[in-house]
This record gives sequence, structure tokens and C-alpha cells, in this order.
Amino acid sequence: MNKMEKALGELGAMDELAALDSPVHSLSAAAKLLSTIAYILTVMSFGKYQLSGLIPMLLWPVLLFQISGIRVRTCFYKLRIVLPLVMAVGLFNPLFDREVIVRIGTLGVSGGVVSMITLMLKGVLCLMASFLLVATTPFDTICAAMRQMHVPKTLVTLLLLTYRYVGVMTEELAIMTDAYHLRAPGQKGIHVSAWGSFLGQLLLRSMDRAQELYSSMLLRGYHQHFHYAPVRPFSLKDGIYLILSAALFITLRFVDVSQLLGQILVR
Repeated sequence: MNKMEKALGELGAMDELAALDSPVHSLSAAAKLLSTIAYILTVMSFGKYQLSGLIPMLLWPVLLFQISGIRVRTCFYKLRIVLPLVMAVGLFNPLFDREVIVRIGTLGVSGGVVSMITLMLKGVLCLMASFLLVATTPFDTICAAMRQMHVPKTLVTLLLLTYRYVGVMTEELAIMTDAYHLRAPGQKGIHVSAWGSFLGQLLLRSMDRAQELYSSMLLRGYHQHFHYAPVRPFSLKDGIYLILSAALFITLRFVDVSQLLGQILVR
């Protein structure tokens, strides 16, 4: 199995996660989408030195992971390619901001170190929230909820087509990679001299496949818009979930829970 086939398998695994049955999965897509957006906005609103206030924001995604039956390590495994890029954000902050703002015993911690850790944690929290949304909600249902929220139809259609047919291009790439390795056994990767022709063939095959797909869409009644997946009506349970989530976000944003717990323990 080559890398492209493994990528296809991981795409299928995400669909399997979204098809599970749990209290989180049963919530409406609109409620989960709104709560995810609110969570990300709340996380991003913290200042670069507010690390102690940001840490309790882990409570919401970790709690939802437990309720949904999805392991946290599954999230980090799926995001293993993106996480290093997120962790690289702010790496140079300690070089530019050297003023000591916190002392742990005799050890002084500069503002650059605190802001670096804060930025990294923000990125990880936003990725966890986004993964939870996709892992507990089929993508078609998310797109239908976006149309309910009056997101521009063109943008939603673009997202839906990209998600649906990225697997098609990956499949074509897997076929071409297998064919190349059959002609060059024992060779690791694709030689530099073959990159141009390989990409050209991929482009031509993708254009042919895209035309076939578009013709199939027209035969099935496509007229510049999609019939999105049916969306479950907004229920009382969804409203309670949104209210509780909003209350938790507001509390964690304006109350430094870490500092409060520290003061209680000291007493």
C-alpha cells in the first residue's frame, strides 16, 4: 500500500468517525458549527501573555471527546502533519521579547517564551475544535448547515466539491504512482527527471476525470446548485447545548480559573 492509498484510507476513516452514534453526533450540525466558531473566536481573543487563562479552555474539547467516544490520540494522529506547522508559530518570539515577566523560584521566564507557548496552545485548541466538528458531523451535513446560515452558495459548493473529489484525485495519483514503480522497481519516490511528465499526466487525467464527473452531475439534474443533505430541525437539546457552551466560554474567558484555583489551594 503506497502513501496515496493510505491517505484514501484515512479519508474513509473520518467518514466512519462521523457515522458513530453518541450524544455529540446526534446534535444538529448548525449547533455544532456555531459552538465551534464561538470556541475558536474565544480562544483567539486571549492576549499573548494570558497563558493561565487559556489553559482551562482545554476543558471543552476534552469533554466532548469523552462524550463522543473519540480518543484524543486519534485527533493528534490525524493532525500529525499540520501540528508541527502550528507548533512552529512563535518559535522566534523568545529572541525578540526577552523581558522577564514571570518568575518560578529563581528561574525567570521571558515574555517571548510565554507568548510562544500561548500561540502554540491556541493553534492546538483550534485544530482540536475543528477536528471534533468534522469527526462528529458528515461533511455534507455541515455544508447544509452553512447554507441554512446563509453562507454564500458558491463558497459552500466549492468546499463540498473539494471534499468530495479530493479522494478522486488521490486515487488517480495512487494509480500513477503504482504504474511508475512497476516501471522503476526498487526506486524510492519519483526521480526528478520524471516530475514534469508525471505532473503533466496527472493534470490531463484529472481534467478527463473532472469532465466525466461533471457530465454525470448534469445527468443527475445538477443546475448550478446542490440538493444538500437533509438537516435535522433545531431542537431544545441543541439550544441547551449552545447555551451551556456559550456560558462556559464566557466564564473561562473572563474568569482566570487557573489563578482562582491556585489562590484557593494556597489558602
